[in-house]
Amino acid sequence: MSPRLVWRVAVRGTAGPFEGISFIFPRARPRSPLRWGHVCTSPPCPRRARRCRCRRVPQGHRRQGRRLPAVRAVTVRVEREGGVATLVVSAPPLNLYSLDLHDEIDRALDQIEAELPRVLVIGAEGRIVSGGVDVAQFAACPSRDATQALYDRMMELPDRIAALRIPTIFAAHALTLTWAFEVALACDVLLASTAARFGLVERVIGLTPTMGGTQRLAARAGVARAKELVFTGTHYDAATLERWNVVNRVIEPADFDAEVHRFAQDLADGPTRAFGAAKDILRAYEAGGVPGANAATTAIASALFDTADLQHGMASFLADGPGKATFIGE
Repeated sequence: MSPRLVWRVAVRGTAGPFEGISFIFPRARPRSPLRWGHVCTSPPCPRRARRCRCRRVPQGHRRQGRRLPAVRAVTVRVEREGGVATLVVSAPPLNLYSLDLHDEIDRALDQIEAELPRVLVIGAEGRIVSGGVDVAQFAACPSRDATQALYDRMMELPDRIAALRIPTIFAAHALTLTWAFEVALACDVLLASTAARFGLVERVIGLTPTMGGTQRLAARAGVARAKELVFTGTHYDAATLERWNVVNRVIEPADFDAEVHRFAQDLADGPTRAFGAAKDILRAYEAGGVPGANAATTAIASALFDTADLQHGMASFLADGPGKATFIGE
């Protein structure tokens, strides 16, 4: 195999920007010398060599060799604007899940939980949302117990996001595979660009989704659709998943950022505590169906009596009519 073919990722699709591309991608050429790091001064590597020769013999080479890409750091940042916080994942080039990335997301969620916004938006930078998981981490597990410990750790991420008492929105602007799709399903609302594609492609390595994607798909689209997505490993466009009740809204790419912001701001202007109560009732429904939700509803709703938003909302309605109240999230 040519040393130029160096990336192996599960992003083969039937549609979209990756149509017809196999699991092996050629290394992209640099767009600018500023994006590249060490310049090897050794002779060119033999055809079968995987690494630059100077890594083995660091001195004594004078001829110009090939450039090696600089390591790009994994970062997760939190941006705040009013009551909206945006968690942005950046792990170029493919935003693959890794334990390092998970740790960074945890630190970002620590910031969010320490100072809760009224709405959380989750998204990613780059041409794709994510190409999947760094499979090397699975392969590095020496035993079944170690493998389960890894999967337990992975499951913590969507569960933590689902447990937040504020509205959560996932913004998918492009290809969204495996872990990112599973996190998206753990959010309250999934907004997608028409350019977005989604898939649970674990079948390519003989695995099943490990972060709750199967069951959360079943909750949104039904058991039969969940089986189809997992069994086929196919990429599905946003319009199809909107019809299946997986995606909430599909937005044109040119309007995507503005519409996500508008949607998030509308929720941020609402009665945040009441939204949290609605999430509690729906959790009771997920656990016990309609009877379970009915048993919990009155206690959950009556607790809102002590909130400033309910008291102000009722007074505003009686004095000025509907739609005039300004909520503060308390």
